[in-house]
Amino acid sequence: MSDDTPPDRLSANPRSPYFDEALLKRGVGVRFKGVEKTNVEEYCVSEGWVRLSVGKQLDRQGNPLTMKLTGEVVPYFRDTAATE
Repeated sequence: MSDDTPPDRLSANPRSPYFDEALLKRGVGVRFKGVEKTNVEEYCVSEGWVRLSVGKQLDRQGNPLTMKLTGEVVPYFRDTAATE
């Protein structure tokens, strides 16, 4: 993985094995089916899905309520997109 390529899978949940605080602080943006999404909780490029938060509702453990959608996922680092 190079510095300009986000990982195949990333999660915003600290309990997930795919959580990476350094990458999240750098700023990772996600385009899903060509549309910029700001409510992405987790994504996987190779499997082609995103998990989006649904409103402000929480589940029993206090995590955001999410729904899983399938389609083309294109993650990018926000700091490199600003320089392009």
